[in-house]
Amino acid sequence: MIGGLISFLVVGLLAGWIAGMVTKGSGFGLVGNLLWGVVGAMVGGILFWLLGLTAQNLIGQIVTAVIGAVIALFIAAKLKNKSSPGA
Repeated sequence: MIGGLISFLVVGLLAGWIAGMVTKGSGFGLVGNLLWGVVGAMVGGILFWLLGLTAQNLIGQIVTAVIGAVIALFIAAKLKNKSSPGA
């Protein structure tokens, strides 16, 4: 149980770091991107589940989490820019 949670968090943090590199300029900084990566890991898991796909190993979990993190960072950046004054 605890090992699964720690694994999920590590994969999410790694995904956030990778997604931050992919979506340069989103303006959340390293810590923000890492936190969005954890959120993105959940988004990716739900998205893949809805599509009937599953990750069978660590690489698959990382890919799933990165895709979810990129989506989460993209949406968060759009919402951030929309709520900024003068945007």
